[in-house]
Amino acid sequence: MPPGSPAPRHPWSRRAALGLAAGLAAPALVRAQAFPDRPIRLIVPWPPGGSADAQLRSMAEIAGRRLGQTIVVENRSGASGTLGAQYLATQARPDGYTVTQMHLGIVRRPYLLRTPPWDPATDFTYIIGLTGWLFGVAVKSSSPIRDWAGYLATARARPGTLTYSTSGIATTNHLAMEEIASREKVELVHVPYRASNEGATAVAAGQVDSIADSSAWAPLVEGGQLRLLCVWSAERAARYPDVPTLRELGIDMVVTSPYGLAGPKGMDPGVVRILHDAFKEALFDPANAAVRANFDMPLQYLDSEQYRAFILQRIDYERRMAERLQLRLD
Repeated sequence: MPPGSPAPRHPWSRRAALGLAAGLAAPALVRAQAFPDRPIRLIVPWPPGGSADAQLRSMAEIAGRRLGQTIVVENRSGASGTLGAQYLATQARPDGYTVTQMHLGIVRRPYLLRTPPWDPATDFTYIIGLTGWLFGVAVKSSSPIRDWAGYLATARARPGTLTYSTSGIATTNHLAMEEIASREKVELVHVPYRASNEGATAVAAGQVDSIADSSAWAPLVEGGQLRLLCVWSAERAARYPDVPTLRELGIDMVVTSPYGLAGPKGMDPGVVRILHDAFKEALFDPANAAVRANFDMPLQYLDSEQYRAFILQRIDYERRMAERLQLRLD
């Protein structure tokens, strides 16, 4: 062949390439078209009966009807709500038949342990962002602290003695109170409990000065045993229209600890889309909206790409807070 002559072309080469590409894409297409053909497992990493359990069970029932398959809710409590993530990272197949609640404690945990159990950036497939919690600070109704200004004044007058309960060390609410204390230049004492309702009961009994947690305090506030000083949502809670937000009190913070759903890494995009669409429909269903309203849970929908972007952004914050506060769980 003379120098500079074009290489010979095979008439079948383009057709073969297209056929090869179609062949590679076909299994994924078939998987998505056939999905789901059996029940799906949704791991809730908390005991039955809580707000997240109720909200996710409602979604599972509604989404299951759309998918034509039962979504079985499996409660796996313990390890600060991370057993679902642990199962995804170590055992679950990326076929779409096992998903779990993804919350910020899972994103945070690798930065609290010497040996990280997973990488939140790469070890999960993010499906949909859903909702969060209403957080706030409450004191015993007979406390001399009447409002948020009084709370800060007491903290300044009694450095290192004003106590607050949370549902555990390195929880979102614990980190938020550390941030508030830093901004307001006050010294507070953290008293962690195993669960939010235990902390609320301790405050009502006078064992702790205050609670900074999700709305496990609500029944005691409505029953008159506790006084709610502030909420951490973007706007005032509909159930507590007279209670100011942190922003209204001069602290530019919104804390709702958003959560969503995730599966194992490597899930087929078509399957992710099917799951996303079913759970989105369930999230916006009036029945699920009623459950969220019952627990004052804000709607915080994010599609799959937006939810992944949110997690990647949050990873940096969680890493910096763990380093700044020198938080360790081992």
